[in-house]
Amino acid sequence: MEKICVAIRVRPSISEASFNGSFWKIEENRISLHKTHGSPLSGSVYAFDHIFDKSSTNASVYNLLTEDIIQAALDGFNGTAFAYGQTSSGKTFTMNGSETDPGVIPRAVKDVFSKIERMSDREFLIRVSYMEIYNEEINDLLAVENQKLQIHENLERGVFVAGLREEIVNNAEQVLNLINAGEVNRHFGETNMNVKSSRSHTIFRMVIESKGKDSDSSNDSSIRDIVRVSVLNLVDLAGSERIAKTGADGVRLKEGKSYVLF
Repeated sequence: MEKICVAIRVRPSISEASFNGSFWKIEENRISLHKTHGSPLSGSVYAFDHIFDKSSTNASVYNLLTEDIIQAALDGFNGTAFAYGQTSSGKTFTMNGSETDPGVIPRAVKDVFSKIERMSDREFLIRVSYMEIYNEEINDLLAVENQKLQIHENLERGVFVAGLREEIVNNAEQVLNLINAGEVNRHFGETNMNVKSSRSHTIFRMVIESKGKDSDSSNDSSIRDIVRVSVLNLVDLAGSERIAKTGADGVRLKEGKSYVLF
């Protein structure tokens, strides 16, 4: 099972003024740049799997794009959801959301445990970790003493971050409390485009292990499913920005240079 889905989300305009006398027009899964009262500009028509207009909610984004990934992860398939875009384009709002419109991450966490409750034929073990990549260094957001961690690979574990703290969790509330604690340790900063700009990539990981529950009426091992292990990655990337627009210098300039490849 392998599937990649690419969607874009158009955020409400910060200013009512059009951009150099032009505007973006959405038609089904295509978006194009038009001159006011004119036809699309040459080479400015782009197609995606899905396009969400400025009236969309985090719920609509989650239901269409992420809910199937959660179910696949519970079935034993690795899955990733991430937001990419310019500073102030709404990535963190899409991934984290607000109290009135929770984002992809809190909805995914709640959905995982809600679905587990309905899967009475399997038992689960969930482990979570939360890290950031800041200026090309990996820091543990759940254990501030774990800084500048290294990436390793072996046959047993595959690719992993050595020294990264993992917490065994039993419910959504416990996970969300860990995320909130980790957010306090994340790097934020001010730019001309955003008062509170995400200056690091964050990766929230859920390792999902499950196996079929033993049957009292049979000792046939074929009835008991083998252990399934999958990893769910929920990622909030730092802003992909133009230095001239953000007014970055000093520390902000160094941060931006570190993310030019993402």
